[in-house]
Order: sequence, then structure tokens, then C-alpha cells
Amino acid sequence: MPIPETERTGNPWSQVAIWVGLNMMPLAVVTGAVASGTYGLPIGWSIVAILIGNVVGAFGAALHASQGPNLGVPQMLQARAQFGYLGASLFALIAFIMFMGFFASILIVAKDSLLAVFPDFNGTVVILLFAALGIGLCVYGYELLRRTMVWLSIMIGVAVAASMFLLWMKPEITTVRADAAFNIEGFFAMLAIGVVWQLAYAPYVSDYTRYLPRDTGPKTAFWTTYIGLVGSSVFVMMLGVLLGAANESNPLAALGEHLGAFGLIVLLVFAVSSALINGVELYSAVMNALTVMQSNFGIVISSRVRIWTTVISGSIATTIAIIGQGDFMANFESFLTLLLYVLIPWSAINLVDYFALRHGDYSLDDMFRKDGGRYGRWNAVGLWSYAIGIVAQIPFMITPLFTGPLASFVQGIDIAWLTGFVVTAIIYYLLASAQRRRELAH
Repeated sequence: MPIPETERTGNPWSQVAIWVGLNMMPLAVVTGAVASGTYGLPIGWSIVAILIGNVVGAFGAALHASQGPNLGVPQMLQARAQFGYLGASLFALIAFIMFMGFFASILIVAKDSLLAVFPDFNGTVVILLFAALGIGLCVYGYELLRRTMVWLSIMIGVAVAASMFLLWMKPEITTVRADAAFNIEGFFAMLAIGVVWQLAYAPYVSDYTRYLPRDTGPKTAFWTTYIGLVGSSVFVMMLGVLLGAANESNPLAALGEHLGAFGLIVLLVFAVSSALINGVELYSAVMNALTVMQSNFGIVISSRVRIWTTVISGSIATTIAIIGQGDFMANFESFLTLLLYVLIPWSAINLVDYFALRHGDYSLDDMFRKDGGRYGRWNAVGLWSYAIGIVAQIPFMITPLFTGPLASFVQGIDIAWLTGFVVTAIIYYLLASAQRRRELAH
């Protein structure tokens, strides 16, 4: 049910702290390294691409966050208004896959951090140990983890700031590499990665802003979320840019190579904090899995069901991490690209529905009815609009496995996500407007 007004104890600056804390992780460092390492962009252009991508993506994520104080319900539950009671489960499943992917990715980053300090350790064993820690925290210690995240983020923030200062002092890193050059494909690909980094938060940003009192208002929820997301993401990714320029194949190892003992300490901090923060990713995955199970199969959610779902989900994600650890940078880049393609149409539909059509006016009681109430069990308009949005992206897609036939006409620039957003928004607005006119006529 919606969070009652009496239990809305959040405050605006707590929103800033939440998103700063969640972004203070080594995975953001590795993401920033893609610009200078994988795409070979100069440091300056890498930072520009990261900045623009995060600024654009966070705008969409913060718009989702602004819905929280008004509705007081989780973002994925609110999707029932656009896709129906059962149709929304599709997007809970997509969010589940997303969080599982991030859990696996963070395991690999934590392992790489530790192996850079202790190269003789077995990587698979380290992943298993860190996974056990994350799963255990998710089962037994989530509240403890949430309370310690502030201290973890401060510790990582200090480590990142000190590392950046020391690396900037090294001309062998900041001097443009011989093979580094601006290329439009890499620039826009990195810009898109910045967008997806922020939109990956969209499915659950309002899960936190729903704890703000209603009179806090959407503007405050928007700006506190926006500032927290952009400031922390760009800050941490800038360290990744420097490390990618220093060592494109293993950015984290560059800390030890160039900063000596201090770099090794930072790597240890990264390894431990990653393993701890990773419990949040698994917790989010489990919550979405339970939503799918409850909505589609009527399973009663008990502590026993939650624990077994956590263990099984964590085990699957750990297996993915073990299999994908050998070529992580390439696999992670592909994961982010595919994630953007599936999130963009959903985001477009949600934002158009909330801001352009319903103006925040929803029947919360109907969202909790098994027949979907006025929203139905399956909303054909939302589902067809989403499908059309996916199809609209295919001709422009650029992935390691598939390149769309029209990608070459735009010089290999990935504009599929932009096409998907525009097409989906227009189609949904037209179809949903027609549907509402028919309902009013009857």
C-alpha cells in the first residue's frame, strides 16, 4: 500500500545522501574507464561525454523520482497504470535481470580489486567469498548495510578524491596517449553509457522519494535526486577516465601500478566496499522477483520464500560472474547497451503517462486490485507501445552481436535509444489519448 503520510519521515537532503552513497562504488570507476580505455578517447573528451550523458540521463531518472511524494508507491508498482496488473510484471522481470547483472558485475570488480593487491589469489574463490558476503547481508543484515552505507561512501569518496589528485600529478597519465584521439562513434557511445547509468536507477528512484512528505513537492524531489545522481556519478567516473588512460585492459590495476602502497590500500577499500554495497543490488533484484511471483502466481511472500529467493538469485548471479570474468570490460559494455535499449521505451511511456496525460492523477486502490481495476490485467496500449519502441530501435542498434542496417548511415553513432524514446512517446501518447476518449464517451 502507499506510504501513509504519518510514516513519511524522509527529508530532501537524505535523497542526496542516498544517491551519492549508491554511486560511490568501483563499478562507476570501471564505467568511466570505458571512455579512455575501450574507446580510446582523450581524457578531456572522455569527461565531456560522461558529463553530457549523466546530465541527460539523470534528467529522466529525476523525473521518475518526482512522482514519489505524490503517489507514495514503488516505481514498478506504478507501472500497473500503464501496462496492467499482470503486464507490469514484465518490467519487474526486466528490473530483476538488470539488478542481477549489476550484482554479477560488482562481484567481478571486487575480485579484480583484490587480485590487483594479491595476484596469487584464485579469482573464482574470491568471487564465491564476496558473493556469500553479499547474499548473507541481503538475508540477514540489510538494515545494518543501509546504516553503514554513509560511512562506506565517505571512505570511497576520500579514496577517489586522493587518487585523482595524485594521478593528475603524473604527466605519463595526463599526457595524451599516442593512440588517443577524438572519434565520434566512441564519444556518442560513451554518452549513451552515461545515459543508461542514470536510467538504471529509474525503476526504483521513487521507492526512496515516496518517503518524502507530500507537501515536499515534485520539484524538491527532482532536484535533490538530480544533484545526488549527477554529482557523484561524474566525480567517480572521472577517476575511471584517468585509470583507463593508464591501463585500458585492467583500469583498477593502474592504481597499484602508479600509486604504489596508497593505490593498494584504495584497491582494498574498493574490494571490501563493493562486496558490502552489493547486497543492495541483490536486495533490489529479490524485491522484483517477489513482485513477479506474487502478481502472476499468487505466492504468499513469507520470510522463508524471501530467503530462498535471495539464495537462488544470488547463486545464479554468482555463476554469471564466474563465467563472465574473463572478458569483463567487453561483456559489461554490451550489458549496458542492451539495458539502455530495454529501459528507454518503458521510461518514455511512464513519463508521458504521468506528466502529459494523467498529470499525476491515479487511482491507487485500482493498482492493488488483482483484476487491475480501471487499468486492467493487461493494458494493450502500453504493451504495444513498448513493443513498437523496441522495434523502432532495431535498425539503429549497435551491439557486438548485431548492428542495425541503418547504423552505417549515421556514421556508426548509436542513436537507437533516442529513436526509441521519441517513437515510443509519440505512439503511446496517441494510442492512450484515443483510449481515454473512448472511455469518456462510454
